[in-house]
Amino acid sequence: MRVVRIGKRLVGESQPCFLAAEVGINHNGDMELAHQSIDAAADTGADAVKFQNYRTEDFLSDRTLTHEYLSQGKTVVESQYDMFKRCELAPAKLRELREHCDRRGVIFFSTPTSETGIQELIEIGVPLLKNGSDYLVNLPLIGGMARTGLPTVISTGMATLDDVSDAVAAFRGAGGKDLILLHCTSSYPTPAEDVHLRKIGTLRATFDCPVGLSDHTDGTVAAIGAVALGACMIEKHFTLDKNLPGPDHRFSADPGEFRALVESVRNMEKSLGSAELKPAASEQLGRSDYRLSCVAARELPAGRRLVASDIAFRRPGFGFPPKELEGLIARELVKAVPSGHVFSPEDFA
Repeated sequence: MRVVRIGKRLVGESQPCFLAAEVGINHNGDMELAHQSIDAAADTGADAVKFQNYRTEDFLSDRTLTHEYLSQGKTVVESQYDMFKRCELAPAKLRELREHCDRRGVIFFSTPTSETGIQELIEIGVPLLKNGSDYLVNLPLIGGMARTGLPTVISTGMATLDDVSDAVAAFRGAGGKDLILLHCTSSYPTPAEDVHLRKIGTLRATFDCPVGLSDHTDGTVAAIGAVALGACMIEKHFTLDKNLPGPDHRFSADPGEFRALVESVRNMEKSLGSAELKPAASEQLGRSDYRLSCVAARELPAGRRLVASDIAFRRPGFGFPPKELEGLIARELVKAVPSGHVFSPEDFA
């Protein structure tokens, strides 16, 4: 499998999973909240922080459309246009956030919704682009991302195999080289039965590129399972507080949850280890202490030619192993041995 370089990080097979905290619109249009989110995400051990640099008019013109969501325990219905408009990030704000990420040692990236948005990100020097699931069918924009030469992440929520094939073909056809696909279920929050983590393997085998998970579930189980199945990247919505007003906070991970995610993923990576069938370092002592040796089943005199009933199997395991039983039968003892004696080559003529 190919490995993609993002700044100083390598993402792909045999590399640590790339963990992205998606602030998205959880800054609520408040730059102070956005900066606090970067600090909190960096403190959890996140590798990257993602924002969105859309322009509402790029995807929404009907101002009568509404969005219903739960926030602070109440059902809210509001204009989609107003909801998105208050969270737009102008180029100067993007640069400010990118510089903050640089100071904290995390990678800044964002989701644009137009060629202009792509250019904004190029001008502030991002090392990575992201295409959202809602824009999977916007093949011209995917082609525009490819032409930048930057690594690009494409989410696949709501997609059929043909949808993903079209997007990948558009990216590669425009000269794109470094592609990461994210399996995604566009349901907020996603119930366990709709996660379908086995799609990760299908995407990897079909498109021959690194694959990760854009995780919209509650908790960390799906993300940890994805890493066990080979996911190279986990993206998860991030908030300072689930009780903040707004559509995405309630299903986002707060700093405590994201820190637990980071710790669990890193432990899972250690647990995956090597596929080579050999004892682990911590098992070496057990090979002698816990395995069995051929021992005298009773007190035996010198000159005794062993029969099967003279031999028992007991710990520790530093003598003849049980599989060598047949080789000991009929051998003559050169000395008397007590019951439980571990047979060794020196016992026989």
